[in-house]
Amino acid sequence: MRILSWRTVLLLGLGFLLLPLALACEDDGDGDEPFRIGVMESATGPGETYGRVAIQAKQLAVDEINAAGGIDGRMLELVVEDSKCSAQDAITAYNKLTDVDGVKIILGTSCSGAMLGAAPLAEADGVVLFSGLATNPDIANAGDYIFRTSMSDAQLGIDTGNLLWADGIRTLATITESTDYAEGVRRTSVAQFEKRGGQVVGAERYASDATDFRTQLTKLFNENPDALHVAAQSEFTGGTILKQARELGYEGPIYSDIVPVGTTAIEIAGEAATGVKAVIADLDPDNTKGQEVLTNFRGRYGYVTLAWYLGSAYDDVYIAAECLAETGDDQDADGFRDCLYGITWSGAIGDGYSFDSQGEVVGLTNVVVEVLPVGERTPENSGYRGLGPAPSE
Repeated sequence: MRILSWRTVLLLGLGFLLLPLALACEDDGDGDEPFRIGVMESATGPGETYGRVAIQAKQLAVDEINAAGGIDGRMLELVVEDSKCSAQDAITAYNKLTDVDGVKIILGTSCSGAMLGAAPLAEADGVVLFSGLATNPDIANAGDYIFRTSMSDAQLGIDTGNLLWADGIRTLATITESTDYAEGVRRTSVAQFEKRGGQVVGAERYASDATDFRTQLTKLFNENPDALHVAAQSEFTGGTILKQARELGYEGPIYSDIVPVGTTAIEIAGEAATGVKAVIADLDPDNTKGQEVLTNFRGRYGYVTLAWYLGSAYDDVYIAAECLAETGDDQDADGFRDCLYGITWSGAIGDGYSFDSQGEVVGLTNVVVEVLPVGERTPENSGYRGLGPAPSE
């Protein structure tokens, strides 16, 4: 048997005494590391206005969380990339976030085309992709790691088609931006309108960089439709179409989704936007949290546009914080995914909403709004008045 020297015994004893302290220090160091999650929004491109507002809303939420002590004492950090409202650019942003930054949870994207571009990669890699803005119906089938608080255009289309029919519209002309989002809005709205017995008498599409729509609008108006439906990806094109339609002398009703009635869009259109009806997701005036978020956002950034999507982006951060508190690990995408499947949330965009087996939000509904005359538009009313829930069949 080997006899240990007194020096060896002393060193071993000190080692055992110091080991718990060393482990405690190591744990403290890990505890100080922030939770890091990715963000992909359209800081530039056709979705710039709402991509920017989404990034700002997310940062507002992060700053609130960190000021309150973080998540179990750990700060929350966003790693932001510009997906540019494009599938290819979303793939580039996704690869940067996952390969370089090593994130496993990504909030975004703003645009449906970008979401559909990145979703197959996220699903294959086991990375959570959680959007507050993308609405194309195909996202519902994108995979087990794909979630959204934004409502599918499948419901928007049903609501819009029912509204058109209820308002006595029987013939319709459509003008649509050539993007996944806008095409999803047009396709689902027309399907429901035709199901009710309506007829589409003219359909035009345009590129996102277009600025003059007079030729296409003239062709549509020559068909004498009962109404015009505008599906736009960009507030800039949506507002310009409204303006040019009235400049051409069209006096009939115009219907749209949320983008052409955004703050920027109706500023571009001016009085031409007055009376436009849209089926949108909107913040409930009686939802205290939603109104608080709008007040805080306006106080910090000096403006508000597309308030519901602002609130949706904000809620996503708080939902993410809740799931990070549950898993304790920003690399545990599976645990985060399972948390989303089991969560019920009340926040800026509604009370008691959750996610179904496809990662689709349930428990939220659309409303109908009508754009007010310029003199009646205020920051508080976002330029429109609510007409109540969208009509059912």
